[in-house]
Amino acid sequence: MATGSGLAFGQSTSDNRPNIVFILADDLGYGDVGFNGQQKIKTPNLDKLAGQGMRFTRFYAGTSVCAPSRSSLLSGRHTGHTYIRGNKGVEPEGQQPIADSVVTVAELLREKGYVTAAFGKWGLGAPGSEGDPLRQGFDRFYGFNCQSLAHRYYPAHLWDNDSKVMLNANGNLEKTEVYAPDLIQDKALEFVASRDGKKPFFLFLPYILPHAELIAPDDSLLQYYKGKFPETPFAGNDYGPNATPGGYASQLFPRATFAAMVARLDQYVGQIMEALRKKGLDRNTLIIFTSDNGPHLEGGADPDFFNSGGGFRGFKRDLYEGGIRVPTAAYWPGVVKPGVSHHAGAFWDILPTFTDLAGIKKRSATDGISLVPTLLGKGKQPEHDYLYWEFHEKGGRQAVSRGNWKAVRLQANDPAKTKVELYDLSKDPKEAIDLAKANPGKTAELVRLMNQAHTPSALFPFGGEGK
Repeated sequence: MATGSGLAFGQSTSDNRPNIVFILADDLGYGDVGFNGQQKIKTPNLDKLAGQGMRFTRFYAGTSVCAPSRSSLLSGRHTGHTYIRGNKGVEPEGQQPIADSVVTVAELLREKGYVTAAFGKWGLGAPGSEGDPLRQGFDRFYGFNCQSLAHRYYPAHLWDNDSKVMLNANGNLEKTEVYAPDLIQDKALEFVASRDGKKPFFLFLPYILPHAELIAPDDSLLQYYKGKFPETPFAGNDYGPNATPGGYASQLFPRATFAAMVARLDQYVGQIMEALRKKGLDRNTLIIFTSDNGPHLEGGADPDFFNSGGGFRGFKRDLYEGGIRVPTAAYWPGVVKPGVSHHAGAFWDILPTFTDLAGIKKRSATDGISLVPTLLGKGKQPEHDYLYWEFHEKGGRQAVSRGNWKAVRLQANDPAKTKVELYDLSKDPKEAIDLAKANPGKTAELVRLMNQAHTPSALFPFGGEGK
């Protein structure tokens, strides 16, 4: 692991440590952005970020669903080690809280003097629990605490730190007046505008676009895409007296609406970049953009039509490339040189990367490797021996990648049904040809790595544990 690399470029002194902005889209596929080949949706701001920065062709999410992927991101541990390994709701709202014993990247940066803030969707612990963002290293939070309630874009309430903010204009999912993503974006822009450059900041932007229900304000973005695509209306659970939390509204124009939602996300990114420029903060700020997992299939979404997976196999909840390989770009004017990186990295690399940039030498255990050598173009970039993922639904799934080889284990919870597939990503990135039977030795090697990478969890038993 590279350590102290930040000192080499003079950015980690107490007076000039870099600001860090991490933008996390929700269910945005590898191919949903122009810089990865999207043809039907315009993403000029993201394309500018990637074109003037560094685009990563092989960067992976923590896993293929929300909560464990975010747990991996914040804790620097892959899903065989991270505390939250699946989606598990709690009442009355929120998810299983990440433990107080987990040291997050936000906590480490705050201890180093960073102002920390998150605007968007949390999903790692109910308000007031040990997993509350205010107890996991963030000075400021605004948005959805609960990922299930974040399915609705016109919610009854949001959270401002530990205060519940009622959106009375929406009623109890009765009206579509206040579009939550716009409100959250306003708060994020206010945060940037309030920075005076005296203290570095870590801004975490886990946007909800384009997750879950397909709905957007009927503005110029939506009007631009209406009529451009053939449409099949989606019948869902509409706002009104019978609306239910976590549902998906009906949509007459699902494809146009999805395109408008991605375009809105792109607009948000452009606004953040411009806000930093106006404050004179852009040249000392690293921006990383990525997504929490692959494209979803709910609510009338049509990832095949948009080639959302970028040609890769699978969707959200799959451990094939389409479910976990995510669009990623890093931007830092004058520091990160424009280019393309084929380095195989993952969410658990973010913690060591950010702490490295901040000059933090002592940190908790991590499965990650600092990406600073790649970002700065200085020194040799260490490589992972392997990458590992697990998914706790649909019978249990595991995947491991080592070099060009990748194994996927299906039905891991039932030995009688368990199947292991093997792919050579260098020749078959679409994972179309299963080579397990033809390469029993390589298959056995990667299965051993799967078993080695997974540590038992009482909260999230796997593969028959606890039975």
